[in-house]
Parts: sequence; structure tokens; C-alpha cells
Amino acid sequence: MSRPSEQSPTGGFRARLHTVIFEADTPAGKAFDVALLWVILFSVAAVMLESVASIRAQYATVLSVAEWAFTVIFALEYALRLVAVRRPLDYARSFFGMVDLMAILPSFLSVIFPGAQTLLVIRVLRLLRVFRVLKLGHMLGQAEVLLTALRASRAKIIVFLGVVLSIAVIMGAIMYMVEGERHGFDSIPRSMYWAIVTMTTVGFGDITPKTVLGQFIASVLMIMGYGILAVPTGIVSVELANASRMLPDTQACPGCGKQGHDLDARYCKSCGMALDWASSKTESG
Repeated sequence: MSRPSEQSPTGGFRARLHTVIFEADTPAGKAFDVALLWVILFSVAAVMLESVASIRAQYATVLSVAEWAFTVIFALEYALRLVAVRRPLDYARSFFGMVDLMAILPSFLSVIFPGAQTLLVIRVLRLLRVFRVLKLGHMLGQAEVLLTALRASRAKIIVFLGVVLSIAVIMGAIMYMVEGERHGFDSIPRSMYWAIVTMTTVGFGDITPKTVLGQFIASVLMIMGYGILAVPTGIVSVELANASRMLPDTQACPGCGKQGHDLDARYCKSCGMALDWASSKTESG
């Protein structure tokens, strides 16, 4: 039997706060998450409405008050999340910790840089917490599965992008030599732009080859593009299939708030703290 973590909330207010804020398995925790999701939706809607000139002219004051009210709510919630864990810096450096911080910074930056409040739409990333509510049903752990697959694919994707960039440089230089300035390929960087647009099958049409050789090269590059687009899809799909075989736990680490631990995990994979619920499972077993 593993010992309870020395870093986790040991009881009282902080332990209850951790249960409400970080766990969706209880009525209070689920109610907190649902209320938070509605606040996020309303705050993002307010930012969008503020960008419409006719609405801004008529309701500028109301929207400004609403924006600061939402900012105060999110700032208070962020502070409570830091209080609820024993390692606040670990949570602050986590993905959701950074998103929570970015959800409140634009309002304060707008005091110095007018218009910065538009960046408040980043709050929409906080809707990812909807998985904390839905994980009680058929979507259990799928958010963590996706993140695990993306992390596992990172090295392969970086190598792949390096190859694509190399092809863009080579093909851009070739097209600069073949077509030249008279056909719009007036520099290698601009020719690289054409190569990237062609490989991704976007085809804006602002630059097009005019010579037979240039059109042949463009045709080859377009055909290559279909194969190139399939590579990252296959890489992520394989890792996604591998990650799907591992069903993560739904509980949050009492130290840093990390979620998605393996069912048999005894320590947090982010901060190394002993997981209290692992002890409970061992005792109940």
C-alpha cells in the first residue's frame, strides 16, 4: 500500500476546494464545470459582439462592464486553482494553467495596448474542459488519448516538416531558374511560397508557371502534394490507435492538477507526486 502524498491537500478547505475544482466525479465538481463552461461561452460571445461596429456603438459600456466582470471571475477561479494544489507552479506551467492565465491577461493588456482585448477569444480553449464533464459518459478519456497520440507523433512530424521544407526550397530554386522574374518568380523566397501553396493543393493562382517545363514541374509537385498530405495523417492515426488501447484514469493529481494518468499509476507522470486515489484503490482491493 502506497503512502498518501505529502504534497497533496491533507484535508479541510483546500481538500474540498480541490475536489470541487479538479474533479467532475462529484455533484459539486460537475456543477462547477458546467457553470464554468457557460461563463466561458458568454465571455467569448461578448468579445465577438464587441467586434461588430453597430453593436459596439450601441452597447459599448455594457460590453466593457461584462468583459471586466468575466475577467474578475476567471482571475478568481485561477487563484483558487493555485490554492487547491500543493504545487502551484507545476499547475501554472501546465497546458491548462497557461490557458487559464492567458484567459485573463488580454483585459489588463488592453489598458496599455488598446484592442488587445480581442485576444480574449483564447478563452475558447478553456472549453476543452468539457471533456471533464463528458468523461463520465461514452467519451471517457478521449481528450487525453488525442494529446498522447500527438505527443508520440511529435518527432516524426518534425522530421516530416523538415523534408517538406527542403522540397519547397529545392523546387522554389528550380522554378526561379526556369520561370524567372518575367513570370512572377522574382526571388527564391517568393518561388518557395508558390511551391508550398502548390504542394498543399491550395492553388491561389496569384503566381503560375508559363513555360512548358515550369508547368510540368508544377504538375509533378501537385501530384506529390497528395502523397505528402497523407503522411502526417497516417503517422497520427497509428499513434492514435496505440494510445486508444490505454484507458486513462479520470482523476486529477492533487499536486499539479494533471489528468489522464494510467489506471494503475501510483505517481503523477508530470510532477512525480504520489496519487491519493491509488492508495484508496489498493485498500479497497
